[in-house]
Amino acid sequence: MLDIKFIRENEKELKKAIKNKNLSLDLDALISLDKERVEHIQKIEELKALKNNLNNRVSAAKDDEERKKAIEEGKTIKERLSELEPELNAINEKFEEMMVQVPTIPSADTPIGKSEEDNVEIARWGEPEFKGGFKPKDHIEIGKALDIIDFERGAKVAGFRGYYLKGDGAAIVLALMMYAAEKMIKKGYPLTIPPTLVKEFALFGSGYFKGREYDPETDEIYLVGSGDREATGEKSRDKKFLVGTAEPSLLAYYSDEVIDEEKLPIKASGFSQCYRSEIGSYGKDVKGLYRVHEFMKVEQVVICRDDKKEAEMLQEEMIAISKEMHEELGLPYRQVIICTGELGPGKYRQYDLEVWLPGMNRWAETGSASIFLDWQSRRLNVKYADKSGKKKFVYMLNNTALPSPRPLIAILENYQTEDGKVRVPEVLKKYLGKDIIG
Repeated sequence: MLDIKFIRENEKELKKAIKNKNLSLDLDALISLDKERVEHIQKIEELKALKNNLNNRVSAAKDDEERKKAIEEGKTIKERLSELEPELNAINEKFEEMMVQVPTIPSADTPIGKSEEDNVEIARWGEPEFKGGFKPKDHIEIGKALDIIDFERGAKVAGFRGYYLKGDGAAIVLALMMYAAEKMIKKGYPLTIPPTLVKEFALFGSGYFKGREYDPETDEIYLVGSGDREATGEKSRDKKFLVGTAEPSLLAYYSDEVIDEEKLPIKASGFSQCYRSEIGSYGKDVKGLYRVHEFMKVEQVVICRDDKKEAEMLQEEMIAISKEMHEELGLPYRQVIICTGELGPGKYRQYDLEVWLPGMNRWAETGSASIFLDWQSRRLNVKYADKSGKKKFVYMLNNTALPSPRPLIAILENYQTEDGKVRVPEVLKKYLGKDIIG
């Protein structure tokens, strides 16, 4: 969500952003609606002022005729207000629906494009090749042979995309999470275990709803069906949702607060279970761990001043940590900058890291680092007070430090041996207490 004044002053740039991000918002209609909204507000304020004046006239009337005349005028004003106020409510509702669709203007270096084919590779470590000297198996075959992943019983118990991690499969994932958590702490991103069951505002505020409210047809978020109770024992009226990442919980921590500038930037990381309904991926990646409904992840967030250069520097810092972890794990990867057509409405710039999976013969996204500027903070109402006391909306950033499923796939496929075993990456040996699986 952006400021309406900013929208009016940057109409040309925003129209370009709407086009390049493949959005359907009619900005002219929004600006026209805002004009109508302002006119209604002004008329209502004028009528209320007249109404107050008439109340004084009634009290100060010298005779019944003067009092009667003032009362009749008051009735006319009341009738007019009863027409204008519902109209304003309807206008405000439509205005809010359109305002939440206004995108952030992308960075100057964001490539213009329509699909992932137009994303641009800007860095690479290692090569997309398998050096084992034999035809690599995919993680599905490896996991079954080593009895560390069970997809059949996972589907029986949890349904489509369900799975069990067993023995060393579970141990590798927990090792990855511990490794990532320790890395975050060392790099100055204190670890948090945030709520994964959250109220609606946290998901709307961080941009995980496509509109103003949750839509089960488009939003890849799980709504919890059973309600809970407040401390009073009364049934809670709040809808509760399962998060798809720790980001919404971490950012909502500061909702409706004003932060002292001297405390910025605030850096944090969060470990959580993540839940995604994957509505938009029907028919894609139906086998294996590549696309699943639940997994674990360590996430990074940053809250900083409204300074684009500072935000860009912090984004580079976060993605550098993720790259360092991929290199220490010995996993070939590439870094891409996401084009406008793939860039979310609220994002200013996004980097993705993609790891090479030799068994699946493909690149696989293992995380994203995004700058949202003040698009999220306006929704969550998070501000900071500068040295002069002026309150401004903060900028917000996030990055996937390390998720669980795809790095597990990458380890199984890149570290497999010809005799069916899997070597353990050096940095994970201290957690597993062994050099090889199988």
